[in-house]
Amino acid sequence: MLRLVMAVFTALLLTSTTAVAQQINLESLFPAGDATVSGRIVQLLVVMTVLSVAPGLLIMVTSFARFLIALSFLRAGLGLQTTPNNLILVSLALFMTMFVMAPTFQSAWDNGVKPMVENQISQQEGFTRTTEPFRVFMRANVRDKDLAIFQSMAVERFGQAETIGPDDLRVLIPAFMVSELRRGFEIGFLVTLPFLVIDLVVATIMTSMGMMMMPPTVVSLPLKILFFVLVDGWSLLVGALVKSFI
Repeated sequence: MLRLVMAVFTALLLTSTTAVAQQINLESLFPAGDATVSGRIVQLLVVMTVLSVAPGLLIMVTSFARFLIALSFLRAGLGLQTTPNNLILVSLALFMTMFVMAPTFQSAWDNGVKPMVENQISQQEGFTRTTEPFRVFMRANVRDKDLAIFQSMAVERFGQAETIGPDDLRVLIPAFMVSELRRGFEIGFLVTLPFLVIDLVVATIMTSMGMMMMPPTVVSLPLKILFFVLVDGWSLLVGALVKSFI
């Protein structure tokens, strides 16, 4: 037993001595010829910041906002408070966004992100190539009126009329978001209008029958659900939303 303890102690002593003798090689972490340590740290912070605001970026430059607004109006029009719940609506809007934005994502990856990761192009050029497909998508779906408003405000604020164009992200992104909000509310109005008619008809019939104490929503809710199911509302709404993007 004593020999076994001494052997284990000797092995641990040799292992610790070898580990202490080793030196940390920073060149393996930061190869020669690349950016400095401070530059790498700044890059890491920028990447972490971008990842933390990724949901916001998804809402700003994709079709996610329009889908989620229309689905929320649908739930409100049906008179359902928690069905479908927020998780289902957000997931459906997210997958619809992936379906619509798939060509844009693929183009941004092939032309910008992939060459930049493989060190074929610089980071500045990679950023330009990556954002170009999103510029094209937003430019095709933004209203000219909203774009002109933000461009004029940008010229007044920054004072660079010759450098701030309609494709500048400082102008294009907020104009695109305002356009998406407007179109989302327009679609929401068209979605809720048939349910409003059903509510009015049910309320009128119940009032004429003298049923004052019963809330009209008790009768109109199953009728609205039945109407929505019979007309295959989910397929119609999702198809119309997807086809609304150019």
